[in-house]
Amino acid sequence: MADLKYYDVIIKPIVTEKSMSEMSEKKYAFYVHPDATKIQVKQAIEKMFEGVKVERVNTMNVKGKLKRRGRTQGYTAARKKALVKLTEASKEIVLFQGM
Repeated sequence: MADLKYYDVIIKPIVTEKSMSEMSEKKYAFYVHPDATKIQVKQAIEKMFEGVKVERVNTMNVKGKLKRRGRTQGYTAARKKALVKLTEASKEIVLFQGM
């Protein structure tokens, strides 16, 4: 396990059409540090956003995609995603004001 501080765990939110529609069900998606555990993700979310209680965390490792430019080929960076479900009594995470 990595010795990560809570502000190092969450990299950025995932902004897609699917993730935005799931926000109404109190489900949020984030890119997280590759060495972060589910417990560390839960603690980081609860510390970063006031009044938020996490019910469960699902994580997945996403491989990099193969990209080509002429004959040269390589892979994009691998990432780790975390899907966070909040409890019913929890406040919502306000990522974007006025959207």
